[in-house]
Amino acid sequence: MNPAGYPIENVPLQGTYDGQPGEPTVVQYTTVNINTEPPKDHIIWSLCCLLYVNPCCLGWAALIFSIKARDRKVAGDLEGARHYGSTARYLNIGATVLFSIIVLIFIITITVVLVRMNEVFRSLNRYYTDNYG
Repeated sequence: MNPAGYPIENVPLQGTYDGQPGEPTVVQYTTVNINTEPPKDHIIWSLCCLLYVNPCCLGWAALIFSIKARDRKVAGDLEGARHYGSTARYLNIGATVLFSIIVLIFIITITVVLVRMNEVFRSLNRYYTDNYG
């Protein structure tokens, strides 16, 4: 087996190359099956969601499922690893979306409060200059 883990097939070439005496040449190539791609466990994304974006403990749950996916992958259960990995991905997506909505609401709230405070200070300044100034 090669370092990538795919089986190597040896295929002899037909005929000989001009000017080359002797033995047939052998070409090695690997067969790649699309379905043998190792499942993703999304461990880095889960760690970021746990440390930075943890609304409703979704980052914690995503990290647990990522660790389970990694354990299943090491044990050789690729279907179980895919299941746990996709659950971790959905939890990470949910945590990221919730965090984005919370940040957006926070920015809008701060902007509205600052605008209102500016209006209040201007009206107080106008009142002060009209009556006392």
